[in-house]
Amino acid sequence: MQKIETKTYWIINGKHLLLFLLTFATTTIAGSLYPFGPVQIFAEEKQAITFWDYLRFPVDYFWFLISALHLLLTNEEVLTAGLKFSISLLFILSAHEAGHYFACRFYKVKATLPYFLPAPPLMGPAGTFGAFIKIRSLIPSKKATFDIGVAGPIAGFIALLPIAVLGIMNVYEVAPTSKPVIDLEFSDPLLIKILAWLFGVDLESTSLVKMNSYYAAAWLGLLVTALNLLPSGQLDGGHAIYALFGKRIHKLTGFISFVAMSFLAITGFYLYNSPSGFLFALLLGVMMMIPHPALPDETPLDVKRKFIALLVLLIFILSFTPFPIHLVE
Repeated sequence: MQKIETKTYWIINGKHLLLFLLTFATTTIAGSLYPFGPVQIFAEEKQAITFWDYLRFPVDYFWFLISALHLLLTNEEVLTAGLKFSISLLFILSAHEAGHYFACRFYKVKATLPYFLPAPPLMGPAGTFGAFIKIRSLIPSKKATFDIGVAGPIAGFIALLPIAVLGIMNVYEVAPTSKPVIDLEFSDPLLIKILAWLFGVDLESTSLVKMNSYYAAAWLGLLVTALNLLPSGQLDGGHAIYALFGKRIHKLTGFISFVAMSFLAITGFYLYNSPSGFLFALLLGVMMMIPHPALPDETPLDVKRKFIALLVLLIFILSFTPFPIHLVE
């Protein structure tokens, strides 16, 4: 019996490890490629995309990936950039999920180890779709729901602070020598702007190239934090709102979040030619349809946790940007 349990244990934990290693590989590749790394995706400008280009895409993508892997393994600068990015990003994601996991352990709520989700380079955001833990037992109270919900964003935010500082300290003052066909501009969250002000970095300078491995990882970490703290469904912010205000307000804030994000998505597409907001609106639309489970203990939160809720709101304000990505052709 002991032998069977031990085998099951290693199979389950081996799955988590395999997903983590795959995600480490895909994020390292993503960290070497534009816009996060030095390898340019678009080498030549094309006037128009033909039907033949669409048919050839799988073959072109395969050969591009082979070339990128070869460059990653033979060029020290490219490999270093990829590793700095992947280690930094996975450190932030791991801290976020560890916050949830250990909060679950504290309240004796059964939860899995983190599942890291790899994504094919160029087809997923930064080589990963993020990470999550799966809760396997009932959360007993509003207090536990709140603590488990906010522990992830707080831990992830603390983890990304030194990486954001490194990102600001490693900006470039020399304009890039080559420019891709599609240029991406990344809006700076308030935290990045404050750090830049503290270190005397002018983010508005036209000669400044702010994108580096640390900046990219911190920027993505802030984006993940802001999305998770949106007050909808079973997102971390949704758990916090339910614990603070109950079922009715939780449902109302989910609807308001969806409407607001839909408006921002349309505005962002019109002003900046960026479709990213529609993905966020779709996420909130799905989350809005998922009701929060009732809790055995609906005792209101204490004053200490209400104060922590204000700190979590501050984290959201420091992390959120309404139009994160601009497309300039």
